[in-house]
Amino acid sequence: METLIHDKLISAMDLTQGNICNHCLGRIFSKEMEGPGNVIRGERLKQSLEDLDETYSKEDKCWICEDLFDNMDNMMQQALKTVEDEEINFSNFLVGCRVDPDVLEREEYLHQKLGANVENIKKEINREFGKKLASILSKEVEFDSPNLVFMADFKSEKVKITINPIFIESKYRKLVRDIPQTKWPCNRCKGRGCEKCNFTGKMYPVTVEELISDVMIKAAKGTGAKFHGAGREDIDVRMLGSGRTFVLEILEPKIRELDLETLQEEVNNYAESKVEISEMKYVPRNRKAEIKQSSTDTYKVYKALVEVDDEIDPTALDSLKSLDIINQRTPIRVSHRRADKIRTRKIRKLDYNWLEPKIFEITLECEGGLYIKELISGDENRSKPSVAEVLGTNARCVQLDVLEVNI
Repeated sequence: METLIHDKLISAMDLTQGNICNHCLGRIFSKEMEGPGNVIRGERLKQSLEDLDETYSKEDKCWICEDLFDNMDNMMQQALKTVEDEEINFSNFLVGCRVDPDVLEREEYLHQKLGANVENIKKEINREFGKKLASILSKEVEFDSPNLVFMADFKSEKVKITINPIFIESKYRKLVRDIPQTKWPCNRCKGRGCEKCNFTGKMYPVTVEELISDVMIKAAKGTGAKFHGAGREDIDVRMLGSGRTFVLEILEPKIRELDLETLQEEVNNYAESKVEISEMKYVPRNRKAEIKQSSTDTYKVYKALVEVDDEIDPTALDSLKSLDIINQRTPIRVSHRRADKIRTRKIRKLDYNWLEPKIFEITLECEGGLYIKELISGDENRSKPSVAEVLGTNARCVQLDVLEVNI
């Protein structure tokens, strides 16, 4: 054995009074000695001392880790039992661990004394725990986006399993009015339940989110879901055309591999012609943020039924073609929850259809973020120009549909 390694080994044994396990001893020399692992490396180091009649007997627990590696098999069996009992479906996983801070302090002290710049005990635990689990389960370790995370707490000797969510992208069409996209807590009881909300805690009995997520949570055996939409339409507005993109984040799913074609059919049957979804597919976590990002390419198409105070001639609607760049101050109806600022949006295309002297339709394609109801009414001159201003008469949107959302 090289003199430097031998001297360092003697120092390690003296500092720990020989009470050091093969894991912790082998780890100290992991950069200086080849070997199939810290345990065998530690065994060889101790054997080299015996060969030189320099015997150190381990009479107590490891000075560094207090023999925590001896608990690894029991904790692994605990993890395996949980996976089996709860019937958790997954294809990959990651292992993390928690150890007593005193263990880390003792290890750091010894490594500094010996000048050992090597991995710490937590990295070895994660690696060894992961290798054994991978072998038993025939699953792969995944560092970036694991299905499961096994957190082994060696202080409490328990293993916590975190089931990471799955993300499913789709498009929804809202075929009826007066349904909000997501849940609205009752404004009187704040979701606790009262007479006003019939003790449901909700302002509206049903939402797009619930009509879609109820079926999907059940199919995945999840504990809940989060709905991420590419914008939202007002409660009284239908979402037609090809639909609005959304991502449903299903929390703690015990089943990750779903038949999306069958699931789509089940959701549509459950929604009873109120909501319809299409184009379901699995997506990565970052997709939920991507669909919320706006760009110059984002546009929406609307159809609005407009009513005016004064009778107008069909030819008067030609003046609506002048609507181009719209400056909108935050509308009065949302000013309590939106920043008060002026937004500039462009109308890319506008068509109209005269129906009666006081009623007509407009179909317009515009940049995302344009408030159509306020574009029509003017919103007390907060939207300029507006349909009311151009026509010279009070105007209001009596019915609105979203025909297309491009993201």
